[in-house]
Amino acid sequence: MLGSGNTLTINILVVILPAAVAFVSALMITKRLSSQKSFSSILAHPNERTLHSKPTPQTGGLAIIVSVVVALLVAASVLALGQPSKPLLPKGMASGSLWIVMSMLLVFAVSFIDDCIGLPASLRLGVQAAAAFIIIGGVGLKISSISLPEGPSVQLGLATIPVSALFLIWMANLYNFMDGMDGFAGGMTLIGFSFLAYFGWEAHFPVMLIIATFVAMGALGFLVYNFPPARIFMGDAGSITVGFLAGTLVLLGVRDRIFELWVPLIIFSPFIVDATVTLMRRALRLERVWEAHREHYYQRLVLSGWSHRSTVFAEYGVMLLCGALAVLYHHSTEKWRLIILGGWVIMFLTLGGLVHIVELRRQASRRNRIPHAGNSEQYIQSCAVSAFSKRDRTNTPQPAPSGVVSNE
Repeated sequence: MLGSGNTLTINILVVILPAAVAFVSALMITKRLSSQKSFSSILAHPNERTLHSKPTPQTGGLAIIVSVVVALLVAASVLALGQPSKPLLPKGMASGSLWIVMSMLLVFAVSFIDDCIGLPASLRLGVQAAAAFIIIGGVGLKISSISLPEGPSVQLGLATIPVSALFLIWMANLYNFMDGMDGFAGGMTLIGFSFLAYFGWEAHFPVMLIIATFVAMGALGFLVYNFPPARIFMGDAGSITVGFLAGTLVLLGVRDRIFELWVPLIIFSPFIVDATVTLMRRALRLERVWEAHREHYYQRLVLSGWSHRSTVFAEYGVMLLCGALAVLYHHSTEKWRLIILGGWVIMFLTLGGLVHIVELRRQASRRNRIPHAGNSEQYIQSCAVSAFSKRDRTNTPQPAPSGVVSNE
């Protein structure tokens, strides 16, 4: 990819060795944090949004972020030893990589504090907005236009900065919204960032390849203890930071023409579509969209009787299918891209209908086990007759078995 001989060996070590370090670091830290006796154990208690039934540690995000930082340091060390003239991250305060790391750590710090003691939503959103403007102003990452295949390109103009900031904030929070089931956010992080790493590799874009690979490997180490039944959760510190980082890499890839905006949107669409459609449905019903709930499609499946494992495997399948569609879209002509987008929309409409069918069958099954309202009087009478018959049989002397003398 980047050279041959010693240079190729060094570049392989810059990715593979630190990736292994990220996996092992995340695995070891997660194991430590998953114990409720850990000094940093912060428990997530069951509530109206979650699906778990007992208090569970929610500091797994710490393992992912720390493993990524450690892997970056290892990669920088390997590259510094092998190629001193080619630093992994550009130097100086104007470095885009520095701004990305600063914004990521800012979001992580505030989210971790929120996990520990709780913070007002306005403060959390304010910090996320500040981090978004760091990315937009310090790195110059923004969405300036939106286009459809074989269609016009809509220039955002003055709306470029607000739309870009809202995109980053929404990516951070929708990741948090979708972190409500064992193994879900961790598995989606592994799959989604693996596809981003693939596009970084294909485009010979080391920053995308390295960061996405390290996040994916950190998520894999975390997933060992997060897979159903989960012994630890990602928490806000993990889900919000990973979501924010995903949004940042999306804008980076779009700006540097690694892919069109539709490619990462298709990759992360299981999260984006579920969270966005659920929010819109609640808003149309004039509900308080900021309040906790259990109306996401994956939550509805679990509440309809699906196990956590069955649901999460189904979601993994959808995510892998979306990743494959994104790769196909990237390598297709304009005409085929439009067809792929149409098929993608139909797929989610079909999946939404299937979830509704599962709910209807669950409701029908419950109704079949409960007497209809019109027959309630007859049902009560039959119960009463049955009860009296049982009492009469109990009070009536029964003949003694053969060979046994009755005392009556």
